[in-house]
Amino acid sequence: MKAQIVKFMKDEEGATAIEYGLIAGLVSIAIIAGLTLISPELSRIFNAIAAALAAAVAPT
Repeated sequence: MKAQIVKFMKDEEGATAIEYGLIAGLVSIAIIAGLTLISPELSRIFNAIAAALAAAVAPT
């Protein structure tokens, strides 16, 4: 029984998958935080583009 417990404790087979999952989660959080911070500026830029396009196609 003790040998099986020691073998289980030394087994690192699933560690890589967990590490990759943690890295992906942290990257996702960083992307979401970054987009949240720049979203007002992106909205302003897209609204300016939309206004310019609307003015360009409006009949004169």
